[in-house]
Amino acid sequence: MSEARETSGATTGLLLSYVRQHGGDDAVAEVLRRAGVPFSAAELELPSHWTSYDTRIKLFTAASKVLGDPQTMFRVGREALGLGLTPALVLLIRAMGSPRQVYRQLPRAVAKFSTTSTMRVLESGATHATLSYRLHEGYRHSRLDCEYAQGLIGMVPTVFGLPQAQLVHMECESDGHPACVYHLTWERRRRLGGRRRTDDDVPELLALREQLRILQSAAADLVASEDVETVLQRIIEKAAEAVLAPGWVLAVADPAGGPALVHGAGLPQHQVDSLAATLLAGADPGPNVVAVDVASARRVHGRLATVYRPGEGGLQHERQMLAAYAGYAAAALDLLMALESSRQEADRAGTLLTLAHELAGATDADDVCTVVVEALPRVVGCDSAAVLLWDPAEGCLRTAAHVDPVPEHQEIMYGTPLHAEDVPELVGMLTDREPRFLRPESSSPVLEKLLTALQLTDVVAVPVVAGRTFLGVATASWPAGRAPEVLAGDVLQRLHGVGDQAATALQRARLLETVRHQATHDALTGLPNRVLFLERLGEALATTPADQHVGVLFCDLDRFKAVNDSLGHAAGDELLRQVAARLRAAIRPGDLVGRLSGDEFAVLLPVLTRPEDADRVVARVLGCFDEPFRLEGTGVAVGTSVGVAVHGGGSGSADALLRASDADMYRHKHAGRDGHGAAGA
Repeated sequence: MSEARETSGATTGLLLSYVRQHGGDDAVAEVLRRAGVPFSAAELELPSHWTSYDTRIKLFTAASKVLGDPQTMFRVGREALGLGLTPALVLLIRAMGSPRQVYRQLPRAVAKFSTTSTMRVLESGATHATLSYRLHEGYRHSRLDCEYAQGLIGMVPTVFGLPQAQLVHMECESDGHPACVYHLTWERRRRLGGRRRTDDDVPELLALREQLRILQSAAADLVASEDVETVLQRIIEKAAEAVLAPGWVLAVADPAGGPALVHGAGLPQHQVDSLAATLLAGADPGPNVVAVDVASARRVHGRLATVYRPGEGGLQHERQMLAAYAGYAAAALDLLMALESSRQEADRAGTLLTLAHELAGATDADDVCTVVVEALPRVVGCDSAAVLLWDPAEGCLRTAAHVDPVPEHQEIMYGTPLHAEDVPELVGMLTDREPRFLRPESSSPVLEKLLTALQLTDVVAVPVVAGRTFLGVATASWPAGRAPEVLAGDVLQRLHGVGDQAATALQRARLLETVRHQATHDALTGLPNRVLFLERLGEALATTPADQHVGVLFCDLDRFKAVNDSLGHAAGDELLRQVAARLRAAIRPGDLVGRLSGDEFAVLLPVLTRPEDADRVVARVLGCFDEPFRLEGTGVAVGTSVGVAVHGGGSGSADALLRASDADMYRHKHAGRDGHGAAGA
């Protein structure tokens, strides 16, 4: 749950520690229940977890009631050192040298615990000080908050091994005064002497031990994180144990080469984004920001900053403490990047192995292209990819396969052929077979329009070449801010590798396609042979609705043997080719012409509303033979006999229907007439 960041977890953590010490875990649970706050004890004890002023007062009130002690909050403040006051703060207090110096700096330290009050030093001396503590407008003053402040500021001398300060509460806001006023006196710092203290008696040593434990814990936690986002979040959480501050910003470079990764806490998003840009630019973020580099011996990842209210800043030596955490963070990011790189390489190796297996099983060019584009984003690290095949007859590239996270881009790619005369980059690639690095602003008009429509700013295109044959182009693409800084190195090498595999697979697929075509088509006329014709006829019979019909025309040439005998087999072959061309021109769209053997042809009519509809096609087929054929410069009249068989909807046999049309053809040939009816089958 999100609420105002007005109270540091250092305060709520001290409170729950005191309650647990005097009442156990049950008392802590009861405090949370009575306060009705939406946070767990673990959350409230995190220094990085800030809550609202209202939550703070609810917890103060509940704790006082659960423990049955009206002085609870004063005691929490007074015993802060023993309850686990943030070690970083203890060390900072010790570094100031004396209680007097601490009280002079106290107004700046208050912001580390609360953003709802302002403290001022009214006067100070070697062993005394007068402070005012005023709650900001819009908040209702609580005596419990005042008592906690009294105990906390009176505790300061104990950090230096002195007794608690004596405090006189001169004025209180709860009594109508403008501010709470406290007058403090303390003993002068004693010289060394008397009983020799053990290490456990010295707050500074205890704090150093705890600080070392926290640093070691931070290093272990960060290194154990498995992804960048988790590490960045943990950096802020752990840094908040070193330096208490109401706001944080962490900005680091994306290991994947994308936009900078930014995390913030305690600040509105627009302020986080603005400050992150300032930090990454190396500019001065202002007096209320303490910023350090997140840098290792290998690289500078980015910057980490604490943010205070205007007019305030960090305490002395906090930059050094923050830098120590930033060093651990940089080491963790180094390790994470190394692990991520290893994972990526392992994933790429697995992807390439899978790619090789899938390409080996791809049976046609479309399958090859689909397999390649689906692998490219994982192998290259691109956002979108495409394979475009070269159509030498049209002189253009056409998209064969394309992957893109934006569905609308598919229609654009498949609907935009790239003609060589319009794309100089394509002409260059056809000439030198070299890759191209494309950006909209430096591309030819056609490519610029295409890349803009696809919202791409960086494209690497490599030629797909088998031997000296240009087969097409493989591309890897990125939108704005997503491309790696260097495309001409590893990215290009991986894309080339995939392109080479694609070329081999495409060449093999085309060879298989040629073999398949030869196995199912007549070499002389290019028409489907008997095997393929029967296959398509079977498919038509299996898919014909009950109210539709399938028809077959069986055609046998008249005088074909005479042509072979008189003009030779070359003329006979030419006659067959011309017959095939005329039959193709005579049939309807969707019909199929096949050469069954010798001078026998067949026409598949897959959709007939009525059996009689076949007669119209028969008439057109017969009309093909009205004009003589030109063979060796001579007009040769050749006729044909046509048989028809029609099958109604429902299951049927392709062989049976073809035999029926063949039988009908022989009846007409022997009858020597041109009238043709439709035979049923």
